Amino acid sequence: MSWLRIRELIRKEFIQLFRDAKSRRVLIVAPIIQLLVFGYVVNYDISKISVALLDHSRTPESRELTTAFTGNGIFYIKEVFNQNQMEKLLLEGRTDLGIIVPPDYADTIRIGTTSEIQIIVDGTTSNMASIRVSYAMQVLERLNSMLLQEFYPLHLTYGKIDNRLRTWYNPNMDSRYYFVPGIVAFVVMLISLLLTSIAIIKEKEAGTMEQLIVTPLAPVEFITGKTIPYAIISLVQMIAITIFAIIWFRIPMNGSIALLFFATCIFLMSSLGLGLFISTVSLTQQQAMMSTFFFILPIFMLSGFVFPIANMPVIVQWIAYLNPLTHFLIILRGVFLRGAGISVFWPQITALIIIGFLLLSGSVWRFKKRLD
Repeated sequence: MSWLRIRELIRKEFIQLFRDAKSRRVLIVAPIIQLLVFGYVVNYDISKISVALLDHSRTPESRELTTAFTGNGIFYIKEVFNQNQMEKLLLEGRTDLGIIVPPDYADTIRIGTTSEIQIIVDGTTSNMASIRVSYAMQVLERLNSMLLQEFYPLHLTYGKIDNRLRTWYNPNMDSRYYFVPGIVAFVVMLISLLLTSIAIIKEKEAGTMEQLIVTPLAPVEFITGKTIPYAIISLVQMIAITIFAIIWFRIPMNGSIALLFFATCIFLMSSLGLGLFISTVSLTQQQAMMSTFFFILPIFMLSGFVFPIANMPVIVQWIAYLNPLTHFLIILRGVFLRGAGISVFWPQITALIIIGFLLLSGSVWRFKKRLD
């Protein structure tokens, strides 16, 4: 293998890549847009819950219930005067919860018995609905404790469990800390896979493949020369996006930057290998791009980026662990948030090496330096 021939092919790739204005925009603008969109849009944090309140009681006790919800700054009460109006707001998606206070609410509370209020939740988005119901239950539990102390002001001494909750690695449980490191992995995969999938096809469509055929380049040299430029670009993008995530989104970097860089290099073996394999089996750039997006969606969905792998069926979990993005996300989040070292991530690194070796070997085996 001649590194001189590989160096000249790399130089040609860089000249050809940066000469194209569309490629420059993809390399610079696309990662920033994706980071901003995912960083601000994709999160499970709830800062506002719209509540439609139907108060049949209209007593000081029911107003105390309303105050309990509005006091924490998350619930925003909009009073309605009949159930049809509440159902309309829920149907139109203009409210998240509906609370119906019965007419005998105050009387029932005063005599020391249990009063029932109805909570109607929009379950269109089930996980968000569960969080909203949980918040509402916490408010009602605090109100029940206050009412119990008010009606029965006795000092009771008894043994109890005093739980002291401490959240490690993400004290405020900010979902942005979970998603932004994943965006680094997704952008690196998307750009490297997209560019390499059309690398060989561009040579055929531009008519330069004939010139490469008559050169003494071996298939492994050709693949190496096509891979290294996009690996360098992906690493530069990873560094830029990581810096942007730390400075702009205030994501903590508790682990080793060297480990993050090493893991990215190993992950790029898989991403670039898959992109080159797509490029060797495709006939046109359109076909290569369609094949790329065909792979991107399953890779994204089965990576654990949004949906926990443990919640998937067992067969799908096995498939998910064949996904290189799954292992890279575990490493990224562990390095960013937990500050874990290579001794923790050796199973993921081993899996990335095996998958990357198989994909790159398949690309070299599949490539034939000829026109058909």
